[in-house]
Amino acid sequence: MPIRTFAGLLEAAKAKGPKTVAVAAGHQAEVMLAGLDAEMAGLAEVILVGDADQIHAIARENSFDISRMEVVHAPQPREAAYQVMKLVSEGKADVAMKGKVETSDFLRAALSKELGLRTGRLFTHVAVFEIPEFDRLIFISDAGVVVAPDLEQKVEIVQNAILVAHGLQIQLPRVAVLAATEVVNPRIPTTLDAANLSKMADRGQIQGGLVDGPLALDNAISPESARIKGIKSEVAGYADILIAPDIEAGNVLAKAITYFAQGKMAGVVVGARCPLILPSRSDTREAKLVSLALGMMLAS
Repeated sequence: MPIRTFAGLLEAAKAKGPKTVAVAAGHQAEVMLAGLDAEMAGLAEVILVGDADQIHAIARENSFDISRMEVVHAPQPREAAYQVMKLVSEGKADVAMKGKVETSDFLRAALSKELGLRTGRLFTHVAVFEIPEFDRLIFISDAGVVVAPDLEQKVEIVQNAILVAHGLQIQLPRVAVLAATEVVNPRIPTTLDAANLSKMADRGQIQGGLVDGPLALDNAISPESARIKGIKSEVAGYADILIAPDIEAGNVLAKAITYFAQGKMAGVVVGARCPLILPSRSDTREAKLVSLALGMMLAS
């Protein structure tokens, strides 16, 4: 059965059994708390990689019981990121999570050739939203990694998002490639990319989902809007995945859902041998936990 809520996501991740998450630069109270929540929920075993003295000091200051967590001393954030990816490459961790380290350094470690975490796929960010009064989860990509994707990169963004949906037991996700209009217009390049992606999916160059575009946001998610505009499509009105034309549109859409529609978000970077979790400092405690659950569902 498709997972339609974050409660269902947490239950499914717990049923799958605990995975090991390694946290880079884990000397940060917020990520330590996320690790404790994941432990208590039965989702994960946690390895904190960072400045061991700071980790233990933060635990004492906040009365965190980290006795079940393994602590690996790596005082410099870049070193910590490298050590986390090494744990993954050695099969000692299933998911990598960013702590008090720059995102660029974290991803650079994941891209290190000597650690062998590359798969040949593009690293892309997939956000998953639980939105009040929606009957399903909504996926958005890419709102966090690929800045201005060309057509070739958009193919990988779509394919990666489909694979994430498969990980949440959505067998044939509907993918809407967004633009300002549902009409192909040579003066709007994003509509051309969307039309090409749709045709590529028809010919099997993108697999595992139903892809249509260009679609405007309203007719991607509203059956009534699609009906009024006379759009005949298996995707229009019922999209599971929304593909943004660029990172700015994706980021604005994601934050609009969070702050205007009270949506809750989980996020993951895919394309490496393991899921990569990049929590924001502004993420709620619940958001960090469901992001970890998402990573657990995608871990092999």
